[in-house]
Amino acid sequence: MNEADNGPPNRELYALLHISPEASDEEIRKAYRQWAQVYHPDKYQAPQMKEIATENFQRICEAYEILSDENKRQIYDIYGMEGLTSGLELGPKLNKAEEIKEELERLRRRKEQGKVSAHVQPSGSILANLSLPQFLAGGGIMRGMAMASEVQSQISKRNAIAIGGNLAVTGNSGGGAATVVLRHQISSVSSIEFMASAGLRALIGVQTSRDLSLHSTATMGITMSLRDGSINLSNSWTRQLSETLSGNIQLALGPESSMAVGWQKKEEKMSAAGEIKFGTSSFGVSSHYTRRFSSKSHGRIAGRVGSTALEIEVGGGRKISDLSTVRMLYSIGIQGIFWKFELHRGSQKLIIPILLSRQLSVMVASGAFIIPTSLYFLLKTFVVKPYNLKREKQMALENMERTSTQVREARAAAEKAQQLLQNVANRKRNRQLETGGLVITKAVYGNRKALKKRDDSGETKDELVSQVMDVTLPLNFLVNDSGQLKLHEGVKKSGIMGFCDPCPGEPKQLLVEYTYGGDRYEVVIDDYGELVIPNKAHRA
Repeated sequence: MNEADNGPPNRELYALLHISPEASDEEIRKAYRQWAQVYHPDKYQAPQMKEIATENFQRICEAYEILSDENKRQIYDIYGMEGLTSGLELGPKLNKAEEIKEELERLRRRKEQGKVSAHVQPSGSILANLSLPQFLAGGGIMRGMAMASEVQSQISKRNAIAIGGNLAVTGNSGGGAATVVLRHQISSVSSIEFMASAGLRALIGVQTSRDLSLHSTATMGITMSLRDGSINLSNSWTRQLSETLSGNIQLALGPESSMAVGWQKKEEKMSAAGEIKFGTSSFGVSSHYTRRFSSKSHGRIAGRVGSTALEIEVGGGRKISDLSTVRMLYSIGIQGIFWKFELHRGSQKLIIPILLSRQLSVMVASGAFIIPTSLYFLLKTFVVKPYNLKREKQMALENMERTSTQVREARAAAEKAQQLLQNVANRKRNRQLETGGLVITKAVYGNRKALKKRDDSGETKDELVSQVMDVTLPLNFLVNDSGQLKLHEGVKKSGIMGFCDPCPGEPKQLLVEYTYGGDRYEVVIDDYGELVIPNKAHRA
């Protein structure tokens, strides 16, 4: 797990000078002067302290040299230190900011062209219908099978092509079709598609879409069947009603005319959708609700009722890898009682519905729901959860061994930096104590899990001590004369002077306990989060 992949860039130089990534040139100069006063070697007489000061003063000077240079700062903000030391070679060759911008834009265009040339997105699904009653009666277990596949490719900046096909077999009959769709982006707000399909439903058609406003889109299409010459017209309108809610209306005119009204709602922990559809020969209502219990698991309930369906479906799924999710669903309706197993990997799907009974028996319905549910919780409790915990612990140990030398050196450097901050930090702390101001009583930075597993006394367990570090002293140093402390958003805390990264690659948090005006406060923030204290919301 690489934390850098999940968060903003590691802007260590901004953390080192204790400034925001949006800091002005004057703010950068002011911060440099303040830190230079603390770490200038001439301030120290003892050889050991002078050596520590020299080392940290060089870090301050390097940060100032890069951030005070407009060209170097632009490169650092985009590529980090690697951009300044690797093969980009923008610094020595290009002196003007405009030249650097042009060069960076050229690199972006080249990267985008590479994406376009490799922009081929395959997708597909396999549906295997199984029947337990048919198998018990002496027949085969397979009721039918369907496959669909599509490949999309971006052939130019404005044009894309999609080629697909599907095949379905039920009993002794079957059918299939092949489809080609050419998409052209007319402008930033409109597009057009040309479609042709050969097979049992041979047809040709065209569809155009346009953004009517920032929150609404309209689509119109026409298709003609090559078998009987019938014409179908379609219109749809989509409107973003809020940040999480959208609605749509669909109208189809042809041999099977219909009108549908639907809505979709998507939030961080849940998603839901519903639709009402009326047609010349049918009607139906459908809805579903999905709840995410964690980043890996979710539950789902869905229902369908209409002239051709009456069904309730419940179940859930779990993410088993970055790309793969498994799901099991239980459904009961007029077509019978089913189990449905699904495997989703990227844009590929494997769906296996198993017909358990055509009769709506209470015993079968109860057993079909209780048995897999019980098995799931037993497996989760006694197999899956212990295995995942063991695997995570093993990976954490391997990571600790791999980075032990790096962490040991970083801790030593942080401890040296804190030695030079100690006198000023203690004076600031005593001054705040006298006036009832802001005093950091305890600050711990490190592994998020380690901070959560502290015991009732607030102490971190022995086996996790190596993954956290005490940063009380540097935070007391950063308290300003007004009795306030601010850590900037988007800046990784490990770059702050006197800090280090005690567990590379692991998600980290900062725990701060402090007093202000005689009251106790406590707050925990993520590695890139903003901290402004004192704050009444932190009252313990």
